[in-house]
Amino acid sequence: MKKLVFYTVDVFAESKFAGNQLAVVLDASSLSNIEMQKIAKEMNYSETSFVLSTRKRKGGYDVRIFTPREEVPFAGHPTLGTAYVIQRAIIRRPVKSVVLNLKVGQVPVSVNYKGKAPDLLWMKQIRPTFGRTELPRQSVSEMLSLDENLIDSKFPVEEVSTGLPHIIVPMKSLDAVKKAKVNKEKYFEFINDKTAKAVLIFCTETYDKANQINARQFADYYGVPEDPATGSGNGCLAAYLVKHRYFGSDKIDNVRVEQGYEIGRPSLLFLKATETGVGIDVWVGGRAVMVAKGILV
Repeated sequence: MKKLVFYTVDVFAESKFAGNQLAVVLDASSLSNIEMQKIAKEMNYSETSFVLSTRKRKGGYDVRIFTPREEVPFAGHPTLGTAYVIQRAIIRRPVKSVVLNLKVGQVPVSVNYKGKAPDLLWMKQIRPTFGRTELPRQSVSEMLSLDENLIDSKFPVEEVSTGLPHIIVPMKSLDAVKKAKVNKEKYFEFINDKTAKAVLIFCTETYDKANQINARQFADYYGVPEDPATGSGNGCLAAYLVKHRYFGSDKIDNVRVEQGYEIGRPSLLFLKATETGVGIDVWVGGRAVMVAKGILV
């Protein structure tokens, strides 16, 4: 295998050593599926992304995303973090957007700058789809090792997808979110017949008063017991909030979501979503921080 450059970045992070870790391997077309999978497992982050070429194809950069366990068609923090690395390491000049060609389709990431450095990045996700709603609360509470009455009964437990399906679970309080602990046997039993394998729970109580939502995500199916920041899951959450008028409106703008506090990786995500005549448009935003550069040998 030829020597390949890779970068590690923290995504949805306001500073180094926060947010969700990501490794981005450049010019990776020479790698086989098995090699990509082995590298992702070795990196041991929730996902590793591979930019197949430093040249555009059909207006975007071909990218593949692997968890330690399997390839996925879309994931939020690899999309945002990979766009950040492409701007910094390949394009090397200010651009309005970076387009990624993912298995789920083309995903544009807009780039805002603070001086010459990239600042807040936004990705427009594919239009959300909704699966089963009113999933059984007793089964959900058993999966999360919680009393059923800690789940907010005013809103449904629902499957939502913007590329990577999630089960969205509204909770009554921050204490309820903090208490959640996945019962693996019940979890795998619950997801067995469902398209969505990842679970995102949330509430409107927060650690930081500047934020509007606290969220946690569990995805043992993908080899990720708990993720510190989840762009795909929060995109699903944004669509859910608008569909159910959670904040009383068919639109949300710059909703601040904190995640990862319970596992010592505090993260910050921004959500925008708007109901249109044909569906819901969703954007997820955040910052990325360069951590290290290395060589695969």
